[in-house]
Amino acid sequence: MPLYDRIIPYLETADLYHLARLKLGLPIDGEPISGCLTEFENLMENTRPAWVWFHELFGELPPQSKVKQMTVCYTWFHERFRVLPADASEETVRIYARAYILMLLSSRLFADKNTNWVHLRWLPYLASLDDLGRYSWDSAALAWLYICLCRGTNRNITNLVGPLQLLQSWIFWRFPTLRPSRFDGFGFPLASRWATYLPRNDAGDQRVVSARLSLDRLRVHDFVWEPYSSTEVVAVIHPEILVDEHHPWIHQRYRTNNLCSI
Repeated sequence: MPLYDRIIPYLETADLYHLARLKLGLPIDGEPISGCLTEFENLMENTRPAWVWFHELFGELPPQSKVKQMTVCYTWFHERFRVLPADASEETVRIYARAYILMLLSSRLFADKNTNWVHLRWLPYLASLDDLGRYSWDSAALAWLYICLCRGTNRNITNLVGPLQLLQSWIFWRFPTLRPSRFDGFGFPLASRWATYLPRNDAGDQRVVSARLSLDRLRVHDFVWEPYSSTEVVAVIHPEILVDEHHPWIHQRYRTNNLCSI
């Protein structure tokens, strides 16, 4: 789904623009994100059914063939909101921005194995685009990644889902032996260092064997314990992140190591 220039201001207000560029850099401060997954349709604002609210936010309803319980087929969203009319009104732009953000949250930040379906759990947040930026998307993404990693330890699980760009960045910053070559330059967000990394599909098995061998031979000095403490890294971190205003006791170590990892 194209990222139109008129949609970008809404993504910037929501602090999700870096995510759209696959660079993450999500806010760690803000209100917690919670969603109701049980009796979802009865827990909307003023107890309105979810599909009534969907119609109000997007101006129409998807065909029944594109609906499964509280989800909408991803392809319907992509085809319906793929082309923003050149003469679109501001209200139409807001609808397209909601669709883009909904797909972004479902497919990138909180992806699950239902990759072809977009869940409506995000409607309460999309109702007010101006308020999206006050939530701690980073904390929610990290929590979701932990849940996905825990599920991945089940011997019956063969595929890992979740915000894997975050996991990839964490691995590459801390394990130099697993890091791809020719990615020495970096900026902010720090995860943007690997934004253009695309491994070859035809060498997957070889990479797995090589990674396992590297881990088997891992020594203490092969792990970077504080990758963000160098002056080069601190020099590119956005000044607002270094402001000690909310959590002074975690400012230098915890705050930098967690937020800047994405």
